[in-house]
Amino acid sequence: MRGNQLAFGSFGIKSLETRWITARQIEAARVAMTRYMQREGQSWIRIFPDKPITKKPADVRMGKGKGDPVGYVFPITPGRIIFEIEGVSYDIAKEALRLAAQKLPVTTKFIVRRDYDKNA
Repeated sequence: MRGNQLAFGSFGIKSLETRWITARQIEAARVAMTRYMQREGQSWIRIFPDKPITKKPADVRMGKGKGDPVGYVFPITPGRIIFEIEGVSYDIAKEALRLAAQKLPVTTKFIVRRDYDKNA
């Protein structure tokens, strides 16, 4: 599967279930994460919402086409890396990613790069 390894940063959060994540949820998580980091370090968003979702208006009869796009989602699967962080301490990264994970509709797991040295 693609996207299940840390590629850029030393820390990340990994999805543990299948769900749709909307563009608004991704942005809310990004804002929470960068605000806690006080704009230190660097972060990467490893997912992009490119699947359009349509919805018909309320009180409209069946038929007459599909409906207008209301937003975009990313269909996430277990094991997918959602965010990555580099350039901050272990404690700051763990708390920033915890705050970001609270904004997402999936359960996540905090992961650390294999060769990361906590004492350095």
